[in-house]
Amino acid sequence: MSSPAERYAAARRKAAQAAQFPALDEFALELGFDLDDFQREACQSLERGSGVLVCAPTGAGKTVVGEFAVHLALRGRPNDPVPAADATTPPARRKCFYTTPIKALSNQKYHDLVARYGAEQVGLLTGDNAINGDAPVVVMTTEVLRNMLYAGSSTLQGLAYVVMDEVHYLADRFRGGVWEEVIIHLPASVTLISLSATVSNAEEFADWLVTVRGETAVVVSEHRPVPLWQHMLVNKRMFDLFHDADAARKHDVHPELLRYTRETARRLELGEGRSAGPGAGRRGPRWRGPLRPDIVDRLDREGLLPAILFIFSRAGCAAAVQQCLAAGLRLTSAEERAEIRRVVESRVTAIPGEDLSVLGYWEWLDGLERGLAAHHAGMLPVFKEIVEELFVRGLVKAVFATETLALGINMPARCVVLERLVKYNGEAHVDLTPGEYTQLTGRAGRRGIDVEGHAVVVWSPETDPRHVAGLASTRTYPLRSSFRPSYNMAVNLVGTVGAEPARALLESSFAQFQADRSVVGLARQVQRNTETIEAYGTEAACHHGDFDEYFALRVAIADREKAIARQGQTQRKAAAVASLERLRVGDVIRVPSGRRAGLAVVLDPATGGFGEPRPLVLTQDRWAGRVSPGDFTTPAEVLARIRVPKHFNHRSPGARRDLAAEVSGTGLDRHGGRRGGRSRQVSGEDHQITQLRTELRHHPCHACPEREEHARWAERRRRLERDTEELRERVSGRTGSLARTFDRIVALLTERGYLARDGAVTDAGRMLGRIWTEADLLVAECLRRGVWNGLSPAELAAAVSVVVFEARRDVDERASLPRGPVADAVDETLKLWGEIEADEAARGLTATREPDLGFAWPVYRWARGEALAKVLGSGHEIDGEMPAGDFVRWARQVVDLLGQIADSGGATTELRSTARQAIAAVNRGVLAYHTSA
Repeated sequence: MSSPAERYAAARRKAAQAAQFPALDEFALELGFDLDDFQREACQSLERGSGVLVCAPTGAGKTVVGEFAVHLALRGRPNDPVPAADATTPPARRKCFYTTPIKALSNQKYHDLVARYGAEQVGLLTGDNAINGDAPVVVMTTEVLRNMLYAGSSTLQGLAYVVMDEVHYLADRFRGGVWEEVIIHLPASVTLISLSATVSNAEEFADWLVTVRGETAVVVSEHRPVPLWQHMLVNKRMFDLFHDADAARKHDVHPELLRYTRETARRLELGEGRSAGPGAGRRGPRWRGPLRPDIVDRLDREGLLPAILFIFSRAGCAAAVQQCLAAGLRLTSAEERAEIRRVVESRVTAIPGEDLSVLGYWEWLDGLERGLAAHHAGMLPVFKEIVEELFVRGLVKAVFATETLALGINMPARCVVLERLVKYNGEAHVDLTPGEYTQLTGRAGRRGIDVEGHAVVVWSPETDPRHVAGLASTRTYPLRSSFRPSYNMAVNLVGTVGAEPARALLESSFAQFQADRSVVGLARQVQRNTETIEAYGTEAACHHGDFDEYFALRVAIADREKAIARQGQTQRKAAAVASLERLRVGDVIRVPSGRRAGLAVVLDPATGGFGEPRPLVLTQDRWAGRVSPGDFTTPAEVLARIRVPKHFNHRSPGARRDLAAEVSGTGLDRHGGRRGGRSRQVSGEDHQITQLRTELRHHPCHACPEREEHARWAERRRRLERDTEELRERVSGRTGSLARTFDRIVALLTERGYLARDGAVTDAGRMLGRIWTEADLLVAECLRRGVWNGLSPAELAAAVSVVVFEARRDVDERASLPRGPVADAVDETLKLWGEIEADEAARGLTATREPDLGFAWPVYRWARGEALAKVLGSGHEIDGEMPAGDFVRWARQVVDLLGQIADSGGATTELRSTARQAIAAVNRGVLAYHTSA
């Protein structure tokens, strides 16, 4: 217990602080809880007039600092100089803009601030909503603020504070540049409050902020307000990853966990515990980890719910819920089930019954009532919002989610489970980084509710506990800029400040700041590599002759063999496509490989022009779905024919069962004796390979007894030479790289008439400056050339969709289009893209992404008023129907571009009118009943 003297001294210190920081003292009294040290330090810096960068873990309470900026704006600071204001603006009142990366976060923060300060003091500006935009406090997405800055909006008058929540988004490959544009362009009088997740290069980022924004305090906290305990689940046993906090600091894995996992792995290698199911008898054991229902049940029994279980697959999330339902899991009470149903029914009243069936509503509701749900980008937005609300309220206990949840709105849990430590990044399966691991597990532990949070990694033979310990203990999550100049940015910069000052602004970006710093390290690496290459060359030298010449022949043979293999693959695929195009309803075929291998009957040939043939089939295992040429390593052969009922419903389990029995009843062999192997075409030896092999055999080095040892050193040298050349290009390309790119963009825009020779922005340039999309120049060219003139509303929606849509995965074949005006408009768009791409290639610029036709049919049918089921079925998707969430997201982007066309000075009056009609046609059904703020 403290002495009276100590208590008196503490009171004196508190009184002195209150006198020095009166605004913070007022703010802290309103909060109802004590500020943490990092929050107090950041708020004090802010009250002194300094900008501030706050880096702290998820859930640590960074937003309190942003809310203090709101408090300062509303409180006013009479001693500060105030910009000239009219009679309606109180001189002491300042404005604060609170920016977030996504609309959902903006909506959430808007409601939080309205609850605290009242609706008259707070506004909201997103792509979907404009509420009280002249309020002293406005919540908005970062893009809205960027557009305001370029347009010189009057709303910026009196702006004193800008809060940039989740500022680490500037590393985002697609949108990150917007954050840097805002930071660079904000008036010097504006105080910037940057809130970020924990990053390892906070000092570097702060150094840059000081150069562009002036005085900026850096406040870094790695302390979690709720301690996080790390675990691994091995079979049915739960282990602590670390024995104690000291072991965690040293990365020392719990000895019992190491012993048990090694013993389990050894038993697997010996074949013990091998499944007697389909995997039995194959070489090597087949590991089957704990079932998902068992994991949830275990968490429930241990008191670790609510939990988020991260599964890096949309299909995996949906399957996990179904598995839990099939296992009979029920995590809710009768009262909770009644409340869940009440909440859901109140939110979906506007959705027609036929749409609910298409969206899988009843199965989804069944899961919710049992306390289970999936959460991923493929879900309808309103469904995701309901899941979020029910989870935050503690009604839904277990959510199976993709990693997008970690970047979304506030959804803390008691426990987070990672099923795997590998995820698909859109191009390949890659390991989780320490930063991603920290971000995902950061959800565990609810402040004010949980004493501690828990992170559980499910063990598998590929998962080394020491690797998990490294992920859990590493704090290397560097912030890397993704900023690069765009056409829209170039005309706006030139129009706002002029060409030369624009170059200087770009050179002040964080991207250039980092590039200049990194060149020194790259140059050192080039020097080290050069020395190593010389050493490898010495090892590869052969006294029989010139080994470099001999090795070049080996490389040429390998390259030629790869080229021939690719050519054979193309021919096999063409044969598979041709065979699928010939199929008719009732044909019985054999799918030779993949998960659906076996006999199948064709239900719908689906050769109606949607690109590659993807017939709808029913397998003898009762699975109904579309197959693609990729499922056929050999051409599809019709083995028999059976009768398919005229109005066969492949969604009916009974109908599938009966028809599958008929398929099995044909007596055909499921595998046909070949087990789906690839056909090997024996062809004559390639003449070029024959000649190269002859030269190889006659080369003096071919007789060297140490030939293969020399070859290994030569291969190492070749790879290192290739890597070193890339490093040299990076060194030469980084110094002043953004300014050079800007100059090339300006030259291209000048040649195309968007900028005048004297650097002035033309009418076409002003039109381009108001187009906010990745393919900005292509859209501007389409408007200038009248590509979209004369189209109907539905045709216009389809035609513009090709410049915004991007398929989740690459599809080899081109999607089909509605015939007539849409196809003609898209052909013209593709021609324009080809011209732009050629200009970009000639100047060494990054190419504008090629238009993607995959969304044209869905949005065309939707705008014509067709049913949701038919619309989703017409998507050009590898996995079958387009998910409803994807459809809504892309339709909203089409609507956004249509809105820009409707407001564009470069469009004809008729086109602007058609764009408005198209917006009305698209904004119906699932788009109209998406909840607003």
